[in-house]
Amino acid sequence: MEQYLIVDGYNIIGAWPELSKLKDTDLEGARDKLIHMLAEYQSFSGMKVYLVFDAYMVPGLGKSYVHSKLVVLYTKEKETADERIERLVTNLMGRRKEIFVATSDMIEQHVIFGKGALRLPAKELLTKIKLSRKEVREQIKTEHTKRRNPFEGSLNEDQKAKLERMRRGE
Repeated sequence: MEQYLIVDGYNIIGAWPELSKLKDTDLEGARDKLIHMLAEYQSFSGMKVYLVFDAYMVPGLGKSYVHSKLVVLYTKEKETADERIERLVTNLMGRRKEIFVATSDMIEQHVIFGKGALRLPAKELLTKIKLSRKEVREQIKTEHTKRRNPFEGSLNEDQKAKLERMRRGE
């Protein structure tokens, strides 16, 4: 089953304490940090992630680009992030597809739920990202330990002792 995650960018930035604090002084930095976090999460989770930023008051046709396989979308003039998310859910819906929308906007959660998508509150997404980072660190640590001594599990005690004596020049 294909899984998709659609993220309401500014809603998430406002809901996560670290990003909310950063946005007060560096909105672009908060956006970049969110993009980086979601790109990492996408590569770990295997979900296809779309990040939607509201450009409602910005003239233009909107834009989209791909950053580390993460699709970043800016709405067009007079289009809200909610409208873009709803349209994206409608376009992605299909058999063998599971769509999650990350937002803490209760009205938007009800609308996307009515369209068949599953809601993912901002706090829950942050927890999932933190858990995935922890799992990645543990996997790296395990791989590093295996590489340090590839014979660790395959030698008996006599063989290990003999190799250790040889290492010490005895």
